[in-house]
Amino acid sequence: MQPNPTMTPTELRADIPALQESTYFNFGAHGPSPKYVVDAADEFVREHEYESTVADDPYETAFRAFDRTREAVASLVGAEPDEIALTESTTAGINAVANAIDWQPGDVVVRTDLEHPAGILPWQRLEREGVEVRVVETEAGRIDTERFAEAVADARVACFSAVTWTHGTQLPVAELVDIAHDAGALALVDAVQVPGQLPIDVAEWGADAVAAAGHKWLLGLWGGGFLYVDRDVAEGLEPRTVGYRSVETPSAEPYEFAAGARRFEVGSANPAPHVALREAIDVIDEVGIDRIEERARRLAGRLADGVPTNRLISPSSPESGLVTIDVDDPAATVERLAAAGIVVRALSSPNAIRASVHAVNTAGDVDRLLEGLKREW
Repeated sequence: MQPNPTMTPTELRADIPALQESTYFNFGAHGPSPKYVVDAADEFVREHEYESTVADDPYETAFRAFDRTREAVASLVGAEPDEIALTESTTAGINAVANAIDWQPGDVVVRTDLEHPAGILPWQRLEREGVEVRVVETEAGRIDTERFAEAVADARVACFSAVTWTHGTQLPVAELVDIAHDAGALALVDAVQVPGQLPIDVAEWGADAVAAAGHKWLLGLWGGGFLYVDRDVAEGLEPRTVGYRSVETPSAEPYEFAAGARRFEVGSANPAPHVALREAIDVIDEVGIDRIEERARRLAGRLADGVPTNRLISPSSPESGLVTIDVDDPAATVERLAAAGIVVRALSSPNAIRASVHAVNTAGDVDRLLEGLKREW
């Protein structure tokens, strides 16, 4: 556990306005922000627009903010700041890597059947250009490593999630990365369901690239995405989108890509979401990621224990805060629960509802959801 955490999950909950009026279980899609995360973004915008234009330089003000956030993200994921690119979203990060490879007809990409559209659509586009996409079928949120090894044997890229958004299961990331590397493939991990609810160490995983964002379990704002790229791997990638933040010297001809992951940043993006991301990371650190993981798992276990076995799609001992439940009409169930002030989401595959349980939830929240689900059984 983090030494001497200074904030409890209950205190954090009290600072999130959206949680005061509802029983919220949709952190896997959107984590509503505490007041000070929104305030950090607001204060930066005011400084940037009202003060730095005259008293400083608006570009330097923005660049300092970006630098501080890269440092915070690097500390969060166990990387170096030059291995972090600030992006809009997980989708943007995956696309950035996909578009930086010199694809040839017949090249192979491997993904699982558990991927979010962020890990599907970029490869579907490449299929139109002659790239083969192989989909590894899974069972109950689990991947057969031998089947994965067969699929990736001659692949150029393997893309898979660290925590599945469909089942809440943890895939064996380090093992899958090793298998991909043994085959000579680049390993790209969608980790968006990890930061803010589980520890993350990209060095331990050994992945070449990891895409994530801060608007879910970290409780940050939309637009605060980030991409880790191993510095040696980055040197072999050439982004298709290039701007003054992508290169060492914007006025040089020919240009030279910036060292490390910064080559994936482009131009004049609004720093506010990344200022908020840094604040969100600091807040999660104040609570302690180990304490967050333990409490969320315990609450998710309370939910799983209250669901009939034949209705529980996620593991009976949850591996994350994501709990997927079979109901007859997911859309209708989501609407009925929402009318009672309980927020969950519907999934299409599996055709079910998903509750995302965070450490800021309470046992009372879980019991209220279970009571609302009783008529489903």
